[in-house]
Parts: sequence; C-alpha cells; structure tokens
Amino acid sequence: MQENNPLHSPHNSQIPDHRSQITDHKSLIKVGITGQSGFIGTHLFNTLSLYKEEFELVQFRDEFFDDDQQLKKFVGSCDTIVHLAAVNRHADPAVIYDTNIRLVKKLIEALECTKSKAHVLFSSSTQEEHDNLYGRSKKEGRVLLTKWAESSGGGFTGLVIPNVFGPFGNPYYNSVIATFSHQLNHDETPKIEIDAELKLIYVGELVQEFIIKIRNYRDKQVISALPVAHTFVIKVTNILHLLLYYKKEYIEKGIIPSLNNKFEINLFNTFRCYMDIRNHYPVKYVQHTDSRGAFVEIIRLNGGGQVSFSTTNPGITRGNHFHTRKIERFSVIKGEALIQLRKIGTDEVMDFQLSGAEPAYVDMPIWYTHNITNVGKGDLYTIFWINEFYDPDDPDTFFEKV
Repeated sequence: MQENNPLHSPHNSQIPDHRSQITDHKSLIKVGITGQSGFIGTHLFNTLSLYKEEFELVQFRDEFFDDDQQLKKFVGSCDTIVHLAAVNRHADPAVIYDTNIRLVKKLIEALECTKSKAHVLFSSSTQEEHDNLYGRSKKEGRVLLTKWAESSGGGFTGLVIPNVFGPFGNPYYNSVIATFSHQLNHDETPKIEIDAELKLIYVGELVQEFIIKIRNYRDKQVISALPVAHTFVIKVTNILHLLLYYKKEYIEKGIIPSLNNKFEINLFNTFRCYMDIRNHYPVKYVQHTDSRGAFVEIIRLNGGGQVSFSTTNPGITRGNHFHTRKIERFSVIKGEALIQLRKIGTDEVMDFQLSGAEPAYVDMPIWYTHNITNVGKGDLYTIFWINEFYDPDDPDTFFEKV
C-alpha cells in the first residue's frame, strides 16, 4: 500500500489508467466465455470485469451445453464468444476427444439456430502437433468452427496456445507448475516424470492476447490458426529448482526471493497462491530488546521494491483493493489491526488480528482484495513493502470492498 497511492488522496476516487473510456452502453462489446469457471476462463472473466466501460459480460454456466434453449439465449446475446470449454485430462482419452468435439458441435448448432454472426475465439493447443486424441480434438474443433464462420459471415480466430500456467490452476490437471506448487505447499515431494523443455505463457499474458482479439470483433475476419507465442522456455528440472528455492526462502525464512525477470515474478506469484494462507499468517516478527527499546527486522529481500509507513486513526480502514501482479507485505508495529482478505469471485473472507505488542505481517496474494482497519483505541502504525515503485500510469490497483 504505497504512500502516494491515489487511494489516500481526498481528491482522487479512481485510479487513472489507459482503458478506453466508453460511456455509451450500446457500444459495449458483449462477451461470453464458455468454460467461464475454468482456469483460463476465470482469469479472462475477472480481467474483463475490470474494463466496465468497454465490455459487458454475458454469464455462462456449464449446464448450458445440456440445455439448448439456454445455450441459444447465451449465443444470441454475444458479440464475441470465447470458447474455452473442454476436457484436458481423463483416464480414457476417447472421452476427451468425444467431449471436446461434442461441445464444438453444440456451439455451432446454437450459432446456426440464432443466425449469429458473432466473432468466435477458439482456444486450441500446440498439442495439435502431437498424435494424441486431445490434440486431434482441438484441431478438428478448430476446423469445424472455421467452416461455420466461412459459411455464416461470422468472425473466427483459432488461437494455438502453448503451455499455460498461473494462479489457481488445478494441480494434477492444468500444469506441472500447479502440481509442484501444490505439493511443495502441502509438504509433499514432487516427482519429475519427464524432464521436458516447456514453452510457457503466463495466464495473464494469454488473457491480454484474448483481449486484443476481442476488441477487434467487428473485423469479421476468419483466421483459422493463429499461433500464440510462448514467453519463456524452461526445463521441468529448472522449474522445480526455482519452486524449491521459493519454499526455502519465502515459506521457511520469510525472505522475498531474488526475482530476476518477469517469468520468475509470475512463477513466484503462482507458487504463493497455493499456500495455506489462513494458517500461515500472521507471521510474528522476532524482537530484539534491550535497555534502549526494541529492534525488529521488517523484511529481507533479494530484489528491490518500495517501503512505506502509515499511521491510521481509530476506526479507519485503508485499502479495499487488489493487485494482479504486485507482491505486497503489511507489517503492523504499533496498535491493533484487523487485516481482511477475500479472493476475487468468492465470498469467503479471512480475518487476521495483528498487534504491535507482537509485531507481525501478512502478505497480500494477487487477485485477493484486502484492507486494514485500526480496531484499537490509539493510532495504528503500519509499514508497507511492495516489490515495485508506484506508477500512477500503471498502478495495478483495483478497488473492491472485501
């Protein structure tokens, strides 16, 4: 929580950004996401929700594929449909193939019944190159949707996507990074099956690729296969090495690890989203006392960042915002505080009581809205650390009450 954040200025009620300032409701792009509740779908939905002046989200539920009327109503309401619904893993590969093809055909049927000319974005995979039923299902689904667009006058973009990783992916399903992160945060021992070299893209980077294409929905182009470039290449052994380093430094010692590039920041943010947040925090500081008073080491970091200090009057709440990339620590050194966290898209609120009598800290996970309230009778003293300098043109700060 940086001192020059506009949140703390009485003259600013919104964070400045570069988002399109569209005010006409009719001009909003109506976007629907099949697979809205999945890993990529959740990130895309939550990110589009930040651009309220530009996009109107059409709600989707998985059961629509079993209800023709609901599916047609959904399709008919959309300018752009992002088709993410698919099965990635199953004990029987035939189930993967049959399910994915069925979902594409159901979507095409609804598009034809409603005479839709929507722009359909399809999530395919570099697994198309391999001889497996998942790859075949994605390639054949892409071809079917290409034919629909060519015959209907609708738009289509088939995105061929590399391996995706990021927060909240399902372990043993979405990625090896999700699996390793889950295992290391639950005292399990990861095992490398194949030490492959992975071409990766962070889910936040992929979401931006989708948004660029969504904004161009009026073009009605038909692009059957558009490769999405990976942003990092790394072997599985090196991923595990980094994650083990994060566990040792961050979980066991409370040190912010050295993060040498954007990929490592994204990997670290992914790793810490698998922590047992409720039971890990607050972390008490070690106090060194003598006749002069007390000395407390606030944070050790192998990188950089910004440290800020605040006093908060009794009954006052700071925050009620979240970040999508920043790493932030709240350290209470005097007074009584209530820190609250809530993951975006959920209702569960985690409460942490902190006291200056036993100085402690709580770190803010990305995509968790958070606040801090002075619940004592005197002033609350808090030190804030964040891993990057405050930039008013790119604050990565979004308001939402806990």
